[in-house]
Amino acid sequence: MMLAIPAIGLQALRRQPKQSSLSAYDMRIARSLDEFQMVCVVRSIAFIGEQECPYEEEFDGNDLTATHMLVFSNGEPIATLRLRWFANFGKIERVCVSPKHRGSQVVSVMLAHAFEFAARKGYRMMIAQIQARLWPLWSRMLNCKLCETRPSFYFSDFEYFEIEIPLRAHPQAIRKDTDPHIIIRPEGQWDAPGVLDASLDRLQVQEKVA
Repeated sequence: MMLAIPAIGLQALRRQPKQSSLSAYDMRIARSLDEFQMVCVVRSIAFIGEQECPYEEEFDGNDLTATHMLVFSNGEPIATLRLRWFANFGKIERVCVSPKHRGSQVVSVMLAHAFEFAARKGYRMMIAQIQARLWPLWSRMLNCKLCETRPSFYFSDFEYFEIEIPLRAHPQAIRKDTDPHIIIRPEGQWDAPGVLDASLDRLQVQEKVA
């Protein structure tokens, strides 16, 4: 499970999802090969199957260096997005939902968790490159603005705009002076002891033996 209540992430949304929607989905960071394959399946349906995006353009060489969020409903992967990280901003990419789950609030819930995740990592700014025709949709969904100094551009047969989504400072942002045991925990699971926390038990046993 991801962070349970994406309080900071929700503030980046113009339209708040219902409380029932926030608890309806299982949000995960893809960690295994199996989960990455699920990401690829959901994206292939949306982008390759429906938008006829060429394979080499959809899987562009950035996937194994990115963070992927997966959304599950009743155990089935239904939505995904990709996050990439730069010096002072993060970038949201490849937002898609399986056809039968469109029209629900899953995108809003997924974005709220993505923004929460980014804010927890210490980021205060996210950007996205959106299809120009979808600007009305995104502007109603997010507290965002167009990057007016940046002209529109084209790739994969669509015109794109760049948008900025500012984030509020997270009170528990991970910083260099954060507890080292928190820093080494799995991404997105910073509040739960991980396998390396458990390794401290061996040290205590060794000290008792000594």
